[in-house]
Amino acid sequence: MLITDLSQLDPTKTYTYADYLTWRSGEFVELIKGKLIRPVAGPSRMHQVYSGNIFSSLHTYLKGHPCQVYSAPFDVRLTTSGANGDEQILTVVQPDICVVCDRAKLDDRGCLGAPDWIVEILSPGNTARDTRSKFDLYEESGVLEYWIVFPGLKTVACYVLDQNQYRLAAEYAAPGPIPVATLPGLALEWTDIFAGE
Repeated sequence: MLITDLSQLDPTKTYTYADYLTWRSGEFVELIKGKLIRPVAGPSRMHQVYSGNIFSSLHTYLKGHPCQVYSAPFDVRLTTSGANGDEQILTVVQPDICVVCDRAKLDDRGCLGAPDWIVEILSPGNTARDTRSKFDLYEESGVLEYWIVFPGLKTVACYVLDQNQYRLAAEYAAPGPIPVATLPGLALEWTDIFAGE
């Protein structure tokens, strides 16, 4: 059956990446451990501004660097056991921003495996998803660094993977540099991230 609307899907069913590839709804959806994650309302204007600020800083910095930066929509197929067939992949997410340094993980469909660094920007309706569900998922999948940006508070919480568990490296809520653990020598400026009011 051709899926053209998410209402045609059974929320209790387990889906695979192979299923996901056949959907033609036009909405950006995610799968977490085979469960359909319905999209929340579109990102706010400030969400888009902050995402653009971070992406542009990284894009400029990474020119000529082996690592590459991507912004949503960009399929990240998370698997803990290496490359799988599409029928075995149960998780595909759309991080706001991700950096991938191992180009062997990249293909025409996105990234297969854990990016080195993921940034999620909270929006109303996705707070629990990004601070709990995705936090646990990224930790389990081996994402080395995870930043959560809180637009209302203008705060960035930076987590680094330490012995397979996330450790809060620091929280930044005032002007100053924010060092990137996975890209030594790079620090994003707090004021640059939250510019554009």
